Amino acid sequence: MTGASPFTPADGMIRHPIPVVPTSYVFDQAPWLIYWEITRACDLACRHCRAEAIAHRDPLELTLDEGKALLDSIRQFGDPPPHLVITGGDPLRRPDLPELVSYALRIGINVSLSPSVTPLLTREALVQMRTLGVETISLSLDGADAALHDRIRGIPGCFDRTLEMVRTAVDEGLQLQINTLVTAETLADLPRIYQRVVDLGALRWSLFFLIQVGRGTTLQPITPSQAEDVCRWLTELIPQAPLQIKTTEAPFFRRVAIQQLLARGLSFTDVRRLPMARGFGVRDGNGILFISHRGDVYPSGFLPVAAGNVRHTDIRSIYRDSQLFRELRDVNRLKGKCGRCEFRHVCGGSRARAYVATGDPMESDPLCAYEPR
Repeated sequence: MTGASPFTPADGMIRHPIPVVPTSYVFDQAPWLIYWEITRACDLACRHCRAEAIAHRDPLELTLDEGKALLDSIRQFGDPPPHLVITGGDPLRRPDLPELVSYALRIGINVSLSPSVTPLLTREALVQMRTLGVETISLSLDGADAALHDRIRGIPGCFDRTLEMVRTAVDEGLQLQINTLVTAETLADLPRIYQRVVDLGALRWSLFFLIQVGRGTTLQPITPSQAEDVCRWLTELIPQAPLQIKTTEAPFFRRVAIQQLLARGLSFTDVRRLPMARGFGVRDGNGILFISHRGDVYPSGFLPVAAGNVRHTDIRSIYRDSQLFRELRDVNRLKGKCGRCEFRHVCGGSRARAYVATGDPMESDPLCAYEPR
């Protein structure tokens, strides 16, 4: 993007980044986050849907008993256990969702919920989740107005219904994360969406940088230079924002933030003491694990290479010992400029985007504009 971009900060580009001498950030014993797609069924028709959701539940979904056994295995990762995000499809399409949530919380696993904004999402459903012990839910807002959001979601009226459910969730005391898709279509609207998210009282804003899988193959990603501009804009927002801001499938955001902080006089030791350092190194397969509705285990929901199935293999063994996960955690196996990059330990690039672009999850992330020194 040019200097007229709303995402270009006043101090412009950092042309001489300071090389980082990293500490290894490897989550080799337990993931930080586990995403469990408990069903593929959903009534929406979102244009970017990774799951390519279907109208009816798959008869091969993990059963209630299998789900409880999976939760027991997750708890055996140790203390503190990974945080579980229950997603879909639409998790509300499973009548046993309350029992699964209740069981997870009872054995000490913290749970977040990512429901779809359909008629199943009501005040009563939100109250039930809060009563069970769910503290956080995530909803999506892909436009600052109905025209853009409803076009992305494929359902007229979805924008107004989303705002209604956001306000209801906040009224009922649930912590709220709002997810926003970053594509060529939504790019110019991001500043207005940010203001909407702030006004709605969300706890966190998560920007998902498109991976062209599922229905997302029909959408246009932003360019590397645009991604760089967005990341710099976010680093300018964060100190003044009244909420947390994070990115999904854009680990190079950490590199941009570190460059900005080093240029302002902080040392890398100082940077490592900041809250953002908790996420250093987290990426597909390293701190992240995804379980499909049929029990297949992936490094993330956007990297469609399975490493095993929980019906046949313990989840801990898949995460710790499978060749795929072990390779993804080893930054010395990264190829191209990701393999040469001095920020590879804290970033590591999107392994999902590398796979979609090249067929090799160890190749460079094509959305990163940075050229290693």
